[in-house]
Order: sequence, then C-alpha cells, then structure tokens
Amino acid sequence: MSNIRRKKSRQSSENDHQRKAQAVNNSRRSSTQIPTSSSRSGESAIHRRSINSKNFTTRLAGVWLVLGLGTLGLLLRLFWLQVLQAPKLQKIAQDRQTVPIRPFLPRRTIVDRANNQIAIDRPSYTIYAHPQQFGEEVKTGKGASKTKTSIQKVDPLDMAQRLAPILGRDPQELFAKFQQKNTGVLIGSGLREDIGTRILALKLAGLDVQPRSKLDYTRFYPQHKMLGEILGYIGLDRHGLNRQAKAGIEYSQSSLLKREVKEYKLTQTAKEEILPDRVTPDFLHTDDLKLRLTIDLRLQRAARQALLQKMKEWNAPRGTVIVMDAETGALRSLVVEPTYNPNYYARDVQNYSKIVGAERAPILLQNWAVSAPCEPGSTFKPIAVAIALENGIIEPKTTIIDNGSIVATPGTKPIRNSHLEKNGKIDIAEVLQRSSNVGMVKIMQKLKPDVYYNWLQRIGLGQKYGIDLPSEGQGEIVNRREFLSSPLYAANTAFGQGFTLTPIQLVTLIGSLANGGKLVTPHVVDGLFDSAGVRKDKPNLPEPSQIFSPTTAQIVLEMMETVVTKGSGVNAQIPGYRIAGKTGTAQQVYEGSYKRDDKKITSFVGVLPVDGQHRYVVFAAIDQPKGKEQALGSNVAAPVVKAVMESLISIEGIPPSNPSEIKPESKARL
Repeated sequence: MSNIRRKKSRQSSENDHQRKAQAVNNSRRSSTQIPTSSSRSGESAIHRRSINSKNFTTRLAGVWLVLGLGTLGLLLRLFWLQVLQAPKLQKIAQDRQTVPIRPFLPRRTIVDRANNQIAIDRPSYTIYAHPQQFGEEVKTGKGASKTKTSIQKVDPLDMAQRLAPILGRDPQELFAKFQQKNTGVLIGSGLREDIGTRILALKLAGLDVQPRSKLDYTRFYPQHKMLGEILGYIGLDRHGLNRQAKAGIEYSQSSLLKREVKEYKLTQTAKEEILPDRVTPDFLHTDDLKLRLTIDLRLQRAARQALLQKMKEWNAPRGTVIVMDAETGALRSLVVEPTYNPNYYARDVQNYSKIVGAERAPILLQNWAVSAPCEPGSTFKPIAVAIALENGIIEPKTTIIDNGSIVATPGTKPIRNSHLEKNGKIDIAEVLQRSSNVGMVKIMQKLKPDVYYNWLQRIGLGQKYGIDLPSEGQGEIVNRREFLSSPLYAANTAFGQGFTLTPIQLVTLIGSLANGGKLVTPHVVDGLFDSAGVRKDKPNLPEPSQIFSPTTAQIVLEMMETVVTKGSGVNAQIPGYRIAGKTGTAQQVYEGSYKRDDKKITSFVGVLPVDGQHRYVVFAAIDQPKGKEQALGSNVAAPVVKAVMESLISIEGIPPSNPSEIKPESKARL
C-alpha cells in the first residue's frame, strides 16, 4: 500500500511539473501571437508611463542645469564685484556718500587807525510784494480784554510812496512794478539788514521780508560818503570793482579782505543728513582779522567839511585834500569831492549825471587825487630849488635879478610872473616867497639840461609811486631827446609847467623835503590785525630812497617857512606853530594853450611842524574856482590847509613851538 501511495505521489508530482511546463509554453506562444484589444490598451499605458518618466527626468536635469549655471553665474558675478571691482565700487560709494561743502565766510571788516568800523558784512535780505494783499493793521475799538484791530486795504500807490524813501527808489517806479502782477513782485534783493528792519517796523501786510540766503551777506559802509574814494565798492559777485578810476581798496586789497576758505568733505546718510561724528572741530572756525587803514576818520571828516565849504564859496566843481605822515608815507586823510556813497553807488552816479551830464559825471566822480595827472604849477618850485642846491649851482644866499619877464628861447614868447610884477634883486627864499617864475627860470638855466632831466627822472616824474589804491596815474614828461632839443622845456618845468603829476605824487615829493630827503611810498593800508591788536601780515612797502641830502631838505623847508610867515602863504598861519608851505595857481592847457583863466587849479601844500621830529604834509587843491576876486592858491586853497592843520594839531596833540603866541580863543579852538 505504501508503495502504491509513493507511486501515486510521484505521478502527481510529475503531473504538476508537466502542467507548469505546459503553462510556460503557452505563455511563450501567446507572446508571439497578435494581441487582443484589452492587451493592447494595457501595453499603451505602460508605454506612456515610460515616455513621461523619461521626459520628467529630462526636464529635471534641465532645471538643475539652469540652476547650476545660474549659481555659477552669480558666483562669477560676485567674484567680479567683490574681488575684481571692489576698489572701484568702494570709491563710487564714498563719492556718493561724501558731500563737498565750501563754507561761506563774510568778507573781513575794514577799520580806520582807531579801529572804527568803516566796512562790514551784514546779512542780506530780499523783499517780495503781493499787491492784492496790501494792507495795514488799524484799531477798531476795545473789547473786554484787548484792543480790537482789523486789516485795512492799502492802495499800491500809497504803498509805493511809503517804501520808496527806505529803498532809495522812485515811487512811480515801484508803483509800476506793483501793476505788473498781483503777487510775487520782487522789489529788492541783497538789501541791508537795517532796510529790512525798517520795512518790518511798518507792519504792513502784503510784504514778504526774508533773508535771501542763510549764508548771504551784503557789504555795508557805516560812514556812507565819508570814505567812498578810499574804500570803493563791491559788486553782486562780492568782488571789488574797478570802473573809471572809482575803485578803492575793496578792489586793490581783495586778497587781504577775502578770508581763506577750505573745502570740507562730509559724510551724509541716505536721507542726506550729515553725520555729526564726521565733522571736524575747525569746520566753522574763522579768523578775527581786520584790515586796518592809516586813515583817521576824525581828520577825514574835518578835511571834507573844510573842502566842501571852500568849494561852495568858490563854486568849484571838484577838489581834494591829502594829509600824509612825511616819515612813513601813511595817509591820514584822503578826501576827493565830489564822491559817492558806496552803499548806493549806482543811485549816486545816476543822480549826479542828472546834474552835470552823463559824460562828465564819471570824470568828476573819479579819485583824481590818485588817478588824474595835472600840471602842479608853483607848488613844484621847492623841488626844483632842492635839485639846484644838490647840484651846487646855487646857495641859500644866492641872489637873482627878476625883471618881470625872460625869454627862454629866442623867437618864443617871454615867460612872465603871474602878476606881471618886477621883483628886482631877490634871494632864493624870496623867489619862493613871491613865487617868481622868472627867478626859477634863471636858477635852472645854470644847470645842464641833461643833468636836470636825469634828476626829473630820479624823483619819479612820468612814473608811478606805488600807492596801494588802484588806477594810479603816472604823469607825463617829454622824452629826453625832446627835452634837450629846446631850453624852453627846462624853463617851463622850473615853475611847474610842461609836465604832469598827480596830487598824491606832489605830496610825496614835498614829503621828501619834510623827512630829510627820503622818497617814501604813500599808502592807506596799515595791515591785518587780530582782536588783540597784533599784526598778522608782513609789511611789503619798499624801502625809502634817499633823493636829497638831509641838509638840502632842511634848507628848502626853512625857505618854505618864509612863504607862510611873510610870503604868499600867510593865510595858512596858525599862531604858535612853525609851518612851511607853498602856493600854486596852475593854468591848465585848454585846446593847446593857457589862455583860459578859468581853467586853472589853485593849490597849497604845507608842512607841520617845521621844528618837529614828526612832520605832516597837508595839501589842498580846488579845480576851476570862480569868484568875484581873482582865485589863487593863497586865498582859495591855503585857508583849507589851515583848517585841516588845526584839526590835525588837536587830534595828534602836536605841541606849539611858541606857546606865548597862542591867544586864549585860539587855544580853545585847538
């Protein structure tokens, strides 16, 4: 039985193997046969899944490739910016964060020798008008606690008339501006602070008074006309101007008046705010230096008053007064009339043009004491005498026969004395006392013409003397060949004709006789001084040149003293004081001749005190005086010099030489 079972079991196992083999064979056969519809659908889905899987893989690889390339690009760009371009980009960033600032510094103040302010910078104001809003506050009654007010309308013409005197404008001009538009009318720019304050004090509606800029200033001259010819004026660009010889030290000393300004570079934030920790301590530091002049304001005022009084008396168009320290060349006063107010230069020129004409106004308003050469006349005679003494052709006691006329060159008109008088036998001092033209010609005829010409060049005729004011004239003299061609030239120069020099040059020459023979440089600038009075710049004046010996200078000075004691300069006498002087009445060339009696300049030059260690030269000239009596240096200019000397004595405390000669009323005046 058991065998039978084992046999059946083996047969069953064999049958199973056969069935499995048959199934495998069927499967293989089925794969080679044409599929049915259901089998085809399944195979298509499997195929699509296979394709999608491949596409997804491709896209994913593309994405990673793009991301990889992008990252690589960013890394390369980062390397380019952070490594290769780093220095350049840092500089650009710094430049954008850095703000260059050049602080505005006011122009330096100008003071006189006593530290009185004569030119300062003030905040600048701009004024806009709104005609449709013109009005003023008026009281309407009293309430419970305060006075009631209301705004009353103001007519534009009324407003123009109120503002015109303050602004220095014509009312009709302002009214015409108000008619142009209803609001935003610019009626003043760059105005001084005091003008803005006066307009604000009116308390009128419709006026907008505001600073033109927080850093803007205008130049203000507190003394107005008193120093116009010396100071000059500045333009809108804040530079000194030089127009038709009306400039002053605002122009010539601009380098000293402008403060040194450095450009600062500060760092700002993205909101354009300056970082305070980057501001250096000296950012707003300015010096306290002031430009001091040699001019004495008190003497300047006295000189101008004396000159104006005499010009009015003689109906003269212009005049000048100069006071110089003979030892140093420092000008204590320099007055020229007419002049202008530097605060209102354009207005003054326009107004003066209405009086004398537009063509003549620029000529009369120039600083002619510095810029306009003219023939000096008899005031040059002391210089000619000094030249003669230096060359030994005369001595103080030498006598001259004055017959009233002399012919310098055969065939020419005789040279005569101004009053046609015959002085007879006179010594050299009397030649100066009587202002003898004939005597001077005879003196200089003793000197060789070429030697004389050399001396005229030595004393600087035809040259500039180097004053620190602009537009200095240099005078004229004929050239050597022409001078030597005829004795007439030497004869004319002996009494101050045939050549020209400026008033300031004549004063400098006379100063050489007062200081022992030295030719100094006239100047008005003392230097830059701090608040403690310490000078901070170096003097740059040239050394004086010795042109005459001290002995010659003193001899001529004492001769000039006799002109005041008993000659043509008696009107300059001041009791108790020794004064030297010389009158001059120079006819000016008009249309090639000296025939016009009204074309002359009367002048007087004086030296005070003759016996003092410190001497001053005082000069006055009045052009074209007209009066009932004959106009001469003795009666027109000499009284002006006397008045100025009296003020000088008081200001400088000059002691008298002979106190016993001073009367009580004279002492009180001095």
